[in-house]
Amino acid sequence: MKASEMLTVLFVLVCSGRYATLADEGEEDILQCSCENTYACLNNTCWGRICFYSSVYEQVVRGCFPTSEQCHVPKVPEVYSKCCFTHLCNANLSVPEKTVETSIRVILLVGVPLLVLLVLSIVACGLVLWLRTRRQHHDTSMLKVPSGGDPAYEDIFDEFCTSGSGTGLPYLVQRTMARQISLVECVGKGRYGEVWRGTWMGESVAVKIFSSRDEQSWFRETEIYNTVQLRHENILGFIASDMTSKNSSTQLWLVTHFHELGSLYDFLQYSTLDPEGCLRMCLSIASGLVHLHTEIFSTQGKPAIAHRDLKSRNILMKRNGQCCIADLGLAVIHSQSNDYLDVGNNPRVGTKRYMAPEVLDESIRVDVFESYKQTDIWALGLVLWEITRQTIVNGIVEEYRPPFFDVVPSDPSFEEMKKVVCVDQHRPSLHNRLHSHPILSAIAKIMKECWFQSPSARLTALRVRKTLSKLDQDHDYDIDKLKLDL
Repeated sequence: MKASEMLTVLFVLVCSGRYATLADEGEEDILQCSCENTYACLNNTCWGRICFYSSVYEQVVRGCFPTSEQCHVPKVPEVYSKCCFTHLCNANLSVPEKTVETSIRVILLVGVPLLVLLVLSIVACGLVLWLRTRRQHHDTSMLKVPSGGDPAYEDIFDEFCTSGSGTGLPYLVQRTMARQISLVECVGKGRYGEVWRGTWMGESVAVKIFSSRDEQSWFRETEIYNTVQLRHENILGFIASDMTSKNSSTQLWLVTHFHELGSLYDFLQYSTLDPEGCLRMCLSIASGLVHLHTEIFSTQGKPAIAHRDLKSRNILMKRNGQCCIADLGLAVIHSQSNDYLDVGNNPRVGTKRYMAPEVLDESIRVDVFESYKQTDIWALGLVLWEITRQTIVNGIVEEYRPPFFDVVPSDPSFEEMKKVVCVDQHRPSLHNRLHSHPILSAIAKIMKECWFQSPSARLTALRVRKTLSKLDQDHDYDIDKLKLDL
């Protein structure tokens, strides 16, 4: 193989993210693999679905892949790669004798030019990113949000050095970018860890740092964002994921777009809405959920995804009055075309306050994907209820309260929620003012149809979005009507 051909093969592997798919794509258990010379190593091991061993000009790399798509490497002189499928199966793999027979001529004529060109290509890629960033942004201390919408850096991350599939930047670029981020301030803490505002090349990004006990959530989100096309204005934009060491401890980073208004839960604490602003917000959440729930059948399509932990704290506010759904650490993946259901390996359950009746009484059919979508709809109805409480009608607005605030304590137990939701069949109360406005009256009707005890009787996300879209078309409103009591 000529030097130019070898360059093409390896550069496509590093900077395009395109991989062939294994023929045998069954459900595999998570494997422990031997790990060497890769960022994912922790105590010389890592976890994934595929173990691999690679040797490039006698440089040995061992590790693991989250999906089998990354397991195919074309035959290239002096490059040897092998995958295996049992615990620590790559620990004793080595290069067959004939593969390591190399000559000074091959190294000088092929290896050195290839290495130089590869380095130059990566540098050029980084330079293009930097120049594009400088051209699109003049203010490095604040995000510029075109049309009141997404951060302008979205185009940069989506267009350069990606596979074009919307699965995020290649691992090498992700890792390099993560190492260039400076943490500025902590903007949130929870059981999962912390969220920081960071800066990369003068722009703000959000860095979610997972605690060690929630490693599976980090692994799950990383896996989903890197293998599934999730680009959508109402899904939190993914930038990079990295495992790094700091102060002799391992940190798990997930880097995303930064939204300065914070979560919907935070926003509702200090803000009131008019009916049109309420409708815009509800429609955006429903649109994001439709994108998650829908399987896209195409060359670069996406499987269907159920969130499983939808709540106001896992929804972020955007400057244009819309929302985007975040936190996919508990997500379930289903592909009808490939006939598989992947529920992940995270033992953490969702938030008890937002659990559907069938989850609380443990009657949910865990082997049926539709069941998980129906639990998302239950939670969606509760989120819509939270938003309508902060909506002013006839000068009346209610104080923010979480769902079921009047019947369970601030941190309800599983049994307390089960009694209220399953035994008593209690539902959040709806204020009379909602029925005096056509928009809120329609949203109240949607809520009730999301709360049916029988999962199959509930609305689908698509039906919710279509109903809200029809309302939206019937009412002209201006984003300036969104009232922020800052």
